Amino acid sequence: MNSESNSYFSVQHPFSAYLCAWPENQPLPTEVELKSMLPLGLQLINEVNAMEASCLLQLRNLDDEARTVVDYLKLQSKKIDLVLQHILEQQAHEGDKCIGQQFGGSGVSIISSKPLTLGQQYRLTLHIKEALISILCIAQCVECQPDEHGFQCSLEFSQILDEDVEQLVKASLNVQQKQLQQRKKDNLAKG
Repeated sequence: MNSESNSYFSVQHPFSAYLCAWPENQPLPTEVELKSMLPLGLQLINEVNAMEASCLLQLRNLDDEARTVVDYLKLQSKKIDLVLQHILEQQAHEGDKCIGQQFGGSGVSIISSKPLTLGQQYRLTLHIKEALISILCIAQCVECQPDEHGFQCSLEFSQILDEDVEQLVKASLNVQQKQLQQRKKDNLAKG
């Protein structure tokens, strides 16, 4: 992971995370090896998202009359993503389940029931339901502090696919936009 990714901001938002320690004597996987580690469900979601992104790029050049078709296709795509997400959530996951609190393009913050080892690499699977994202990556624990719910831990991505970073960045921006809109709505309701 290059240092420029550390400039990504992160956003507070709940999600599910599963992690297990990466063997210390094993080198981190290459991008090709990381892709081969993806479970079938994650492979399907990645393929569907790639096809959708390619299609939507072409459809953006259509005139206003085609917008209805584009909106309909987006709805169909979202339904497929929801079904795939649901299937993934029902599958057994490798590692300990943690509660995600914050995510961005450079890392995540989670609550773990047990302390993580500083400097340790972890295989990390993220499921951000509202953003329809499921990602497998390798992340290093950079902070772990006890709190009333367990252990507050920060992890920085060590090995993650470029397209997954892009998904996380877009999702964090979308979540932030929704949070700002909700805050504005709440303020108007109070005023």
